[in-house]
Amino acid sequence: MCPSTKQAVIEMIERLPDDASVADIMAELYFRQKVDEGLRQLDAGEGVDHEEAKRRLGKWLN
Repeated sequence: MCPSTKQAVIEMIERLPDDASVADIMAELYFRQKVDEGLRQLDAGEGVDHEEAKRRLGKWLN
């Protein structure tokens, strides 16, 4: 069974160092949100293939 969102966030926070700041926690939450959204998009077939990604990023990587 998948943990609830609340439980997943609690577990994520518990894995952080004891001296983690609120900013550290917020950064982890933001990262987790973006990863989850990306995975949802891939599951929905909304991703782009490797060649398209290279084309889009090419203008910044050259």
